[in-house]
This record gives sequence, structure tokens and C-alpha cells, in this order.
Amino acid sequence: MEPITVYLLVLVCIIIGGLLSSLAVHLMPVGGAPAAMATATGIATGCVMLMTGAAVTGLFTASTVASFWVTGPPNVILVALSGAVGSMLMMGFTMFVGNLIYIFGAGIVPCSGRAAVDPITKESQTEYKTPRTDGHGVPTVSFVSGILGGFSGGFGGALIYVMLVSDSYAHFSVATAGIVAMGIFIANAIIAAYNIGGTIEGFHDPKFKARIRTGLTCSLIVSVLCGVIVVIAMLTGTLVGGVM
Repeated sequence: MEPITVYLLVLVCIIIGGLLSSLAVHLMPVGGAPAAMATATGIATGCVMLMTGAAVTGLFTASTVASFWVTGPPNVILVALSGAVGSMLMMGFTMFVGNLIYIFGAGIVPCSGRAAVDPITKESQTEYKTPRTDGHGVPTVSFVSGILGGFSGGFGGALIYVMLVSDSYAHFSVATAGIVAMGIFIANAIIAAYNIGGTIEGFHDPKFKARIRTGLTCSLIVSVLCGVIVVIAMLTGTLVGGVM
């Protein structure tokens, strides 16, 4: 493969991975501090913290699968899919355990504060919402959105990682590839978190439709910049082979 083709592939995959990471954050049901008091729908943490956990799980899964590849360079798509599955499992367990605490600990029914009817189950939400709250728990539509977000973020982060660590492309060391992939992922997650500006329930939230275009545009700019820096590192030999 021609060197210019390799550089372009790495750049394109970093951009795609960054965009998927930003999309993932917008899909996550994040309730922040209000969710800790069961006064907002979603997980009681911030966007960046939640997505960092999902990203780390996805990268661990992807790196494990890539390390078992002994018949040549790892298959980029399969390794990226393994990262997506790992991230999805992390998000699924997080939301499930959160719901257990809400239901059996706080004694409340998960319901949306942004939709009168759950778009997935078609069940009415209004009568289950506690007065003066913005919903609570992780209702079905938010759970589905979180799973989709886990898939998107895990696939994007693992895609960046496998392109960096593969001998056929960037040829970074395992540790360096993981650090760089995580850095690109978190940069996009922070931009998306600022764009969201607080809590979000998922793809059905009006905030998602209103802000996703701006979030992806900013992510594109950040990802292009990160991709250019990685390509420069490849051209100069910096970071390649684990040299910091």
C-alpha cells in the first residue's frame, strides 16, 4: 500500500472515530447531579466520565481481540466491532444497575421527563413522573439510546486504536496507541459535553435534535486537527514504536 494511501486512511478513520465518539455522547442518557437525587432522567454522572468508562471498556476489548490476531494484521472492522460490543455491555450494565437502585432503593418508576409517551414502548410517562422533577431513572427509550451510544462510541474509539496499533498503518506501540486513541476520544467527548450543556435523555430529547449538528461540526474540526497531528507523528517517526 502506498504511503500516501496509508496516511489518508489513518486520517479518515480518526475523523470517523471522532465523529462517532461525539454522536455517542449525544445519545447517552446523562442526568448529572440531579439524577443522583432522582430528579432527572439518566445516569448520575457527567458526559465525559460516562463516556470515558465506555471508551476504556471498548479499548480494552479491542486491544485484547487485536492481540489474539496471529494470522496477519488484525481485521479493522472486526476489532472495531469488538470494541463496540464491550462498550455496549458496559453501558447496559451501568443503566441496568442504576435502574435497580432507582426502583428498589428509591422506590420510583423510571420515566421520561421530555416525552409524554415513550417512543419505544408507547407507554404513557406523565402519571409516573414525580411532581417538580424532570423524570427519573432510565426509561426504555433512554436505555435503547444508551446502548446505541455505547455501540457508536466503542466502535469509534476502537477504530482509532486499531488503525494506530496496526503494523499495516500507523505502527504505534500498544500503550501509545491506547493513550492517543483515548485522548482523541476524550477531546471529542468534552466538546460534546459542552454542546449538550447539562442533562440529556437520548435521541428523543429535543436537545439532541437542536444541538447534534453543532456538536458534529465541532467534532469534525477537532478530529481533523487530531488526525493531522497523528499523520505528522507518523511522518517524523514521533510516537511510532512507543518512542514518546
